[in-house]
Amino acid sequence: MTSLPMIPVDPDAAAARRASLPPRHLADLDLAGRQALLAEIGEPAFRARQISTHYFGRLVRDPALMTDLPAAARERLTGTLLPRLLTPVRELACDDGATRKALWRLHDGSLVESVLMGYQDRVTVCISSQAGCGMACPFCATGQAGLTRNLSTAEIVDQAVYLAGVAASGVVAGSPARLSHVVFMGMGEPLANYSRVVAAIRRLTAPAPEGLGLSQRHITVSTVGLVPAIRRLASEDLSVTLALSLHAPDDELRDELVPVNQRWKVAEVLDAAWDYAARTGRRVSIEYAMIRDVNDQPWRADLLGRLLAGRLAHVNLIPLNPTPGSRWDASPKPVEREFVRRLRAAGVSTTVRDTRGREIDGACGQLAAAEGEKDEATA
Repeated sequence: MTSLPMIPVDPDAAAARRASLPPRHLADLDLAGRQALLAEIGEPAFRARQISTHYFGRLVRDPALMTDLPAAARERLTGTLLPRLLTPVRELACDDGATRKALWRLHDGSLVESVLMGYQDRVTVCISSQAGCGMACPFCATGQAGLTRNLSTAEIVDQAVYLAGVAASGVVAGSPARLSHVVFMGMGEPLANYSRVVAAIRRLTAPAPEGLGLSQRHITVSTVGLVPAIRRLASEDLSVTLALSLHAPDDELRDELVPVNQRWKVAEVLDAAWDYAARTGRRVSIEYAMIRDVNDQPWRADLLGRLLAGRLAHVNLIPLNPTPGSRWDASPKPVEREFVRRLRAAGVSTTVRDTRGREIDGACGQLAAAEGEKDEATA
C-alpha cells in the first residue's frame, strides 16, 4: 500500500484563513442552530425566534426597534445573531426609481453588487454569490476581474433581505411592496459556490421566522454550465428555475465566449439542462447575450433553434451592456429582431430582456470595478 506524503500545515496561514471568514449570522443557521448559539452565551432559546422574526418577518435589523427584547441584552443578542455583513458603499437609482443598484463592502474589503428591479406585478432582486468570478467570460466585467472569494450563506441572503426592506419601504413607486423574485445572476458563478447557494435558497424559501418565505418557483439560479453541479442540483428536490448562460450554439465560438465550454461542450451542457427540466418539470431559461458580429448571425439563430426545438426551454436574449473600453458591443436592433424571428419560426419561445440600469453601471461588475479603481487610486 502506497502512503501519501504528509503536507505540513502552516498554522499562521490557517489562522489567517479563519480570520478572513465573515462573522457567523443567523442566516447561516437554521432555527435550531440559532437557538443553540444563544444557549452558548446563556440566553434563552426563544430569543432566537424573536430576533429571526424581526429579521426575516419584519425586515428589521436595528436593535433599537426590537422592543420585545430586554434593553440590557439587546446589543448582545443582536451582536451574536445579527453582525453587520454588508456595508453600503454606493446606492444608485434610475428608471424613475424602479431600478436600484447597491454596491457593498464586505468585512474583508471585498466588493459585491445587487440590484432591485420593480415592475407593475412583482419586485425582483438580483444577488451575487461570489466576490468576483473565476469563469473568465471575456465580455463580462466581473469575469475580467477574476475571483476574490465565495460568499457565505448569510452574505448571500442578507442582500435579498436588505433589498426586500427597500421594497417594503414603498420607495419603488408602481410596484408591490413585497419582494417576490430572486435571481442568482449577480457577481459570480452560483454553482461554483454550490453548498452555500443551495443553503441560501433554502433560507430564502423557508417560511418566517426560519427564512424569508419566498416561493421556490420564483428563484432562478444562473450557471455557465458546470455539468456535475447541474446534475447535483436536479437531485436537490428544489423547484427553482435553471438559467443556462449559453451565449453561442456552437463549440468553436462558445469555447471563446464561455471558457468552461472547453471542459463541458454544448451538447453535454444541454443534456444536463434537459435532465434538470425532466426531473423538476421546470422550463430551462437559455440566456444569450447578443454581441455585435460575434454570435448574432442568422445561421447561429437557426442552429440554436434546432438545438432547442421541442425542448422545455425559453430563450432570453440579452442586449449586451458593454463595459468601458471593451471591444464587445450590443447587436443592432434589426439584427436582434431577425434573431428573434428565426427562433420563433423554429417553435422556440423567445423574449428580449428588459434593459435596466444602463446609466448606473448596470452590467454585472461595472460598479465594483469602478470602485476598485478608485480605491487603488487613493491607496
